[in-house]
Amino acid sequence: MLNIRTASLVVIALSAAALLTLPVAPAPAQAQDSGASTPKQVRKAERKEARAKKNAELKDLEKNGYNPGGEQTNYPQNLQNAQKKVEAEKAGKAAPASTP
Repeated sequence: MLNIRTASLVVIALSAAALLTLPVAPAPAQAQDSGASTPKQVRKAERKEARAKKNAELKDLEKNGYNPGGEQTNYPQNLQNAQKKVEAEKAGKAAPASTP
């Protein structure tokens, strides 16, 4: 009985010694770049960008006659007319003047 206890203690002691002498791997290097963003920051930036794009689009529509808070009796037609004007503006800016 004493031999089994002694043998088990020796095995435990040798296992602990072996574990203590194993080299420890260094922790993986994390990005030191201050521009590195967390996923939460990336989503927040994407939402902010999308909101700015929508606000710019609404501003263009309002500039071309659409009033979202006004009378809505001609709603789809008013919006479509404003969209056509915006598209015509963008096409006019994108197309170079080819007349001499």
